[in-house]
Amino acid sequence: MSAGVLGAADRTVRPAAPAGSFGRFVADAARAGRLVVQPRMGFSDLRRMRAGLERTRFAAATTVGTVTIDSYTRVGAYDAAHRALVEGTPLNGYPIVAYPVETTRTLLAGVHDESFPVQVRHGSSQPEPIIRALAAAGLHATEGGPVSYCLPYGRTPLRESVRNWARASELLAELAPGTAHLESFGGCLLGQLCPPGLLVAVSLLEGLFFARHGITSVSLSYAQQTDPAQDTEAIRALHRLAAEFLPATVDRHVVLYTYMGTFPTTARGARRLLAASADLAVRAGAQRLIVKTVAEAHRIPTVAENVEALETAAATASVTDPEVDPAGEESVYREARRLVEAVLDLDDDPGRALHAAFRRGYLDVPWCLHPDNAGRSRSFIDDAGRLRWSAVGRMPITATASAQQPAMSSARLLSALHTVARTYDQ
Repeated sequence: MSAGVLGAADRTVRPAAPAGSFGRFVADAARAGRLVVQPRMGFSDLRRMRAGLERTRFAAATTVGTVTIDSYTRVGAYDAAHRALVEGTPLNGYPIVAYPVETTRTLLAGVHDESFPVQVRHGSSQPEPIIRALAAAGLHATEGGPVSYCLPYGRTPLRESVRNWARASELLAELAPGTAHLESFGGCLLGQLCPPGLLVAVSLLEGLFFARHGITSVSLSYAQQTDPAQDTEAIRALHRLAAEFLPATVDRHVVLYTYMGTFPTTARGARRLLAASADLAVRAGAQRLIVKTVAEAHRIPTVAENVEALETAAATASVTDPEVDPAGEESVYREARRLVEAVLDLDDDPGRALHAAFRRGYLDVPWCLHPDNAGRSRSFIDDAGRLRWSAVGRMPITATASAQQPAMSSARLLSALHTVARTYDQ
């Protein structure tokens, strides 16, 4: 790869992120033509968590570290997380609120620095205690959002999640002035079977929400879906809309997630899908990639499996040429822009606008059962492998299903959910 090509999709001139910040690290790597790769890793055992960070740092790749939080902490059950530590019960992530601050500082000492930023990943609609804990430990990067860490994860009212995330964003900006970084999870939502226009729109709207509440460095996410050409179009649309809507003072980059849905069950299929995501990231201009592993369909991956995934993705990226100034369709861009404009027309405040948009059905996530989601939208995979709308409810966009499109039965839905896994396993 030639230097600087990873950011070719977005040439907007804007201030550089401060030295030592998460955003600056990614920007510097992109200018050097390197894709930043990152695991989804978290352990309650301190030795294992430390080993995961160390091996990620020294992998044969350009990496950033991850501390993924456990389920008890995500839902605010801090006493349960602390009790598990006392009893020696393993958790499915790092209980950053239950551990003393000094414990986390010791965990990070000698591994976290300007050359190896670490991001805290969690999944909470009530993130303030997590943000206080990570900032106290010397970290300044995390992710989530008022919609993307509310609708897929539980039944917290959206209005409450918006309030929580407004306070938390302002708190992070205050506790980590200049270096605070927030990544929107909006490009993932339920992980699969969501047409890209909605993913792009929600990710951008959450980025605007963060900026409104004092965050000056953001990343906008997109999850690999069913069709590489459609995914490429979506990532470019996200770059374009970010340049059009985000304040010029906000540092930003795009992060791609390796497919978040049902994963291939064979090691060969999993590696092929991971390589395809790295190829997509480079060709479309994403600057960071969240990887998945060969164990994804079966269990929580080991540290070694995470490192293998990082190095596989980096090796693929190193031999992939980006597409500079490619011509292509703009259907995802047009759909996402219509959604963004419809939401922003509802209120000058992005948080109130997001809440109103879901209340009116202007945003409607297919297959999402949250009480604040209208639940009238439906999607399908067309014969070319692209995600399409069969029903849009009250969203200001158009369904694309033909009269010949069969109704979505439970069997057809199950088959659609396994499309990507089946394709790569074969």
